Amino acid sequence: MEPIVQISLDLTNINEAVEMAEIAIEAGVDWIEAGTPLLLAEGLHAVKKLRQRFPDKPIVADLKTMDGGYLEVEMMAKAGATHVVVMGVAHPATIRAVVKAARDYDVKVMGDIMASPDKISCAQMLEENGVDYIIVHTGFDERGEDPERSPFDCLENVVSAVSIPVQAVGGLSIEQAAQMPKHGAPLVVIGAPLVIDNQEFRPSSDSDQLRNTLRNFVKRVKNT
Repeated sequence: MEPIVQISLDLTNINEAVEMAEIAIEAGVDWIEAGTPLLLAEGLHAVKKLRQRFPDKPIVADLKTMDGGYLEVEMMAKAGATHVVVMGVAHPATIRAVVKAARDYDVKVMGDIMASPDKISCAQMLEENGVDYIIVHTGFDERGEDPERSPFDCLENVVSAVSIPVQAVGGLSIEQAAQMPKHGAPLVVIGAPLVIDNQEFRPSSDSDQLRNTLRNFVKRVKNT
């Protein structure tokens, strides 16, 4: 598939998130992600507000669903999400419930293999259960304790093990993220390197710099 750039809105204020999304869309970003901190802070209202402001853009709700799969997908789909995230370490019944709801409500499912002890098998299990995309994710806290950890630890093997598109996120520099299509991960995420500062989730204070950074990033991804 052709490379896609996704902006991760890992913020805790919907107005700041919309402002950052507007800049990202102007810069050429394809997908908008309502990050987990934003969903925890603003809930369904965040997705509804993003859908109202961006009626034609794909919106990923990073639910990190672990249980109650059908209801969570139903709620987010009705709010305007086009993609939802289920954790690969959830019970397979939850994964199947998420996929069923996604089919019923015409949304796509992204399976996150973070924290799985066997990421290859986890990715294959997600694909077998109908998930549409795999997320190779090295967690924020995990990297805090071990800065050497990154998606590169298993990315190549995961890409080889599944036939659905792969996304890699967590601990990647902007340079590394821009190269992800070359590593078999065409769903490219940018966000955290620009908005997390000293453990605080907040937007960049320089809109022009952010816009230019995103525009250059999109060009590099699309030209890989």
